[in-house]
Amino acid sequence: MTASVESLPSSTDALATLHRVIDDVIRPQAETVDRSGTFPREGVDALAAAGLLGLASSTEVGGGGQGMRVVADVIERLAAECGSTAMVVLMHHAATAVVEAHGPREVRAAIAAGGHLTTLAFSEFGSRSHFWSPTGTATAAGDDTVRLDARKSWVTAAGEADSYVWSSLPLSPGAGPMTLWLVPADSAGLAVAGDFDGLGLRGNGSRPMTADGLLVPTEAMLATDGAGLDTALTVVLPWFLVLNSAFCLGLADSAVAEAGRHLTGTTLTHTGAALRDAPVARRDFAQLKIRTDALRAFLGDTLTALETGRDDATLRVLQVKALAGETVADVTDGAMRLCGGSAFRRELGLERRFRDSRAARVMAPTTDALHDFVGRVATGLPLLDEANR
Repeated sequence: MTASVESLPSSTDALATLHRVIDDVIRPQAETVDRSGTFPREGVDALAAAGLLGLASSTEVGGGGQGMRVVADVIERLAAECGSTAMVVLMHHAATAVVEAHGPREVRAAIAAGGHLTTLAFSEFGSRSHFWSPTGTATAAGDDTVRLDARKSWVTAAGEADSYVWSSLPLSPGAGPMTLWLVPADSAGLAVAGDFDGLGLRGNGSRPMTADGLLVPTEAMLATDGAGLDTALTVVLPWFLVLNSAFCLGLADSAVAEAGRHLTGTTLTHTGAALRDAPVARRDFAQLKIRTDALRAFLGDTLTALETGRDDATLRVLQVKALAGETVADVTDGAMRLCGGSAFRRELGLERRFRDSRAARVMAPTTDALHDFVGRVATGLPLLDEANR
C-alpha cells in the first residue's frame, strides 16, 4: 500500500477531512462495493492520503496522536456511508493499537504516514470466535527464526493489508496461552485460502488465510512470549469493542435518518397525508430514535470511563458492544418495516445497512460471549476462567 499523506488532521479538522473523502470517494462507491463485493481500495487509499489511517499513531512517529474518541467518530461516520470501508478501517486501528504498543518503529512510522494498512488475524477454524484460544502453532526454526502454522477463518482485508497482527500458541510451552506476531503480507508460506461472499459487509475482504511453514524472525514477536492474551484483553479488546460499537451506531443512526426522510417525504395520494401523520408510525419511529440515542449516550459514557480511568471502565467496554449489536439489529429491522416495500429497493440504502448490521452479533466476542463476560465481571469473577487462559 502506498499513499502520500497530505497533512495529518488535528482533532478539529479530522472530521472535515473525512467528510470530503466521504463525499468524493466513499459514498459514490458504496453501492458498487456492496453489489460487487469488491474491496474498497480507492476509499481506503483516500483515507490514508488524508492522514486518517495514522490518526491514532503517536506524534513521535509522525502520526495524528488522537485518542479513541476521535477514531470512534470517524468509524461512526464511515459506517453510515459504507460498512465495508468502515470495517476495514476499524480493524486497522485495532491492530495499530498493538503495533503502537509493541511494534517496530519503522512499521509505526509507515502507518502514521498512510503507507501501511494492518489488520487482526485472530479467529481460527479450530477455535472459531473464541479468539482467546488459538490453535495455530509457533515453533523455533533456528537462527532466531520462528515457524508459524495456522488456519485462520476470518481475516478482514485478507490479501489487501500490508501486515497482520497474528496470534498463535506460545513459542515456549507453558509461557502463557497466546503469543502475538507482526506478520508481513509478503511472507512466504502466507496465503489467502478462500473467497468471501457474505450477506453483508461484502467488500471488507474477510477471507480465510493459512500459514504453512511461514518463517518470521523472533523479533516479529509483539510483547513477550505467552503475553498475547493479556495484550489482546488490555490493548486490542477496548479498541475493537468501542470501535465496533461506533460502527453499529453509524449504521443505526443512518437507518433512522433514512426512515425519517421516508416518513416525512412520502404522501398517500388518496388521503393527502404524509406517513408521519399516522400516530403508530410516529410511535415506531420514536422508539428507533430513542434506542439509537441511548446507544450514543452509552458509547459516550464508555469513552469517558476509559479516558478518566473509572473503576467501571472494563465493564462498560464489555457492555457497549453487546448493547450496540442488539440495538443496530433491532433498529435496522424496525426501519425496514417502517419504510415497507420501499426499503427492499437498493437505492434507499436501508437493506444494505440491514445486512451489514447482522455482523455485530456474531463477530467475536459474540453477543452471547459478551453477556457471559459482563455477568462474570459484574459478579466478581475473572473475565476468563483458568481453563481458557
